Amino acid sequence: MDVSMSVWVLTVLGLCALIAVDFFIGRKPHDVSIKEAGIWTVVWIVLAALFGVGLMVWGSGQAGGEFFAGFITEKSLSVDNLFVFILIMAKFSVPTQLQQRVLLFGVLIALVLRAIFIAAGAAVIANFSWVFYIFGAFLIYTAWKLIKEAMTDEEDEEFEENRVLKSIEKKFGVADQYHGTKLFIQQHGKKVMTPLLVVMLAIGMTDVLFAMDSIPAIFGLTQDPYVVFTANAFALMGLRQLYFLIGGLLKKLVHLSYGLSVILAFIGVKLVLHALHESGVHVPEISIPVSLSVICGVLIITTITSLIASKKQAEKDAAEAAKKDSIEA
Repeated sequence: MDVSMSVWVLTVLGLCALIAVDFFIGRKPHDVSIKEAGIWTVVWIVLAALFGVGLMVWGSGQAGGEFFAGFITEKSLSVDNLFVFILIMAKFSVPTQLQQRVLLFGVLIALVLRAIFIAAGAAVIANFSWVFYIFGAFLIYTAWKLIKEAMTDEEDEEFEENRVLKSIEKKFGVADQYHGTKLFIQQHGKKVMTPLLVVMLAIGMTDVLFAMDSIPAIFGLTQDPYVVFTANAFALMGLRQLYFLIGGLLKKLVHLSYGLSVILAFIGVKLVLHALHESGVHVPEISIPVSLSVICGVLIITTITSLIASKKQAEKDAAEAAKKDSIEA
C-alpha cells in the first residue's frame, strides 16, 4: 500500500495523542480495578478494529486483512510477554499503585525501539529478498524452542537483569526505595535513579527482546511498513490494561506456548514459501484470509483446551486436598 508522508505524520500524531490521553487519564498513581482495565481494553480493541476497517475502506481490503492478522498475532505474542512482566514487577517489588506508570513508560520505550527495528527490517527486506529465508528459519526454530520449553513444564521463578541494565545501574546508582513517581533523586549529594526508572528500563528492554520473534512474524504476514508499525503500535498500547485485566488468569492459559509455537511455525513456513516464490520457484503461497483463519483458530482452540485443562487440574488439586484433610482428621 502506497502511504504518503502526510498520512505517516498524521498517524504518528494520532498515536501520540492517544498515548497522551492514556497518560493523563492514569497520571495519578492508583490501584487499577478490573472494571477500569476491562473498559480500556475494550476501548483499545475497538480503536484497533476501527483503524483496520478504515484501512479496508480507504486503503485496500488486503491492507486491512494484513493489519488484522498482524494485530492479532502481535496481541497474542504480547499476552505471553505478560508472564515476564509479572516476574519483573515481583523482582523489583513494584507497589501496585505504580505498576501502571511502569508499564506505560516501558511500553512507550518499546514502541520507539520497535519503530527503529521495523524501519531497519523494511529496508533490509526491500533490498535483500533472501532475508525471508532467515526470518522463516528463525521463526521455525523459535517455535521448536517454545514447544521444548512447554514440554519441560519449567517456569522461571525470577527475572534476571541483563548486562546493559546492570551497567546503567552501576553508572548512575540506584536509590534504596521508591519515591513516588520520581525517576531521579539526590542521595548523598549525588543524583541517582529510583527503582521506578530501573523497572521501566527493564520492561522496555525485555520487550525489545520479544520483538526478535514478533517483528519477523508480522513481516511474514505483510511487508508493508505502515501496516507493520500500526499493528505493533495498537497491540502494544493496549498491553498495559491487558496486564491488569488478565494478570490473574495467565496461569490458566497452560497451552498458550503450544498455540504460539504453532502460529510462529506456520508463519515461518509462509515466509519460506514466499522466499521461494520470490526466487522464481513455483510454490503455493498462503493468502491473508487463510493466515487469519489459522491464527484465530489456533488461539481459540488453545484458549478452550487451556481452560479445560486448568479446570481439571483445579478439581484434581481440590480432591487431593480433601483426601489429605480426611486422612489427617
